[in-house]
Amino acid sequence: MEGQFYGTGRRKSAVARVWMKLGEGKITVNKRPVEEYFHRETLRMVINQPFEVTNTQGTFDVKVNVRGGGLSGQAGAVRHGIARALLAYDPQLREPLKRAGFLTRDPRIKERKKYGQRGARARFQFSKR
Repeated sequence: MEGQFYGTGRRKSAVARVWMKLGEGKITVNKRPVEEYFHRETLRMVINQPFEVTNTQGTFDVKVNVRGGGLSGQAGAVRHGIARALLAYDPQLREPLKRAGFLTRDPRIKERKKYGQRGARARFQFSKR
């Protein structure tokens, strides 16, 4: 669609699909207002970081579809998706977004549990006798 910008964001096991169009700054996450979906102020701050870095607050209406992971991972995925959508809108914004680290996909994911152990790194208690 013309005038609509898309970005896919990922963080941990969360995936966010972000559509942006010029508007008055409404953010909708999974068909709910952002205040209703992300209750914590810190998570809403994370989502708004790309707009603050590029001085585009209140310029776009954002529609987000996010699934997988927890709220923190989802917020990070939404931030990544918004940054990519801003890049689709204006390639000139690449420098500030890259300097802030919003275009880099955070590769840290949960390490798998190993067999014969209690967790990824935790071992069962060793008893000599």
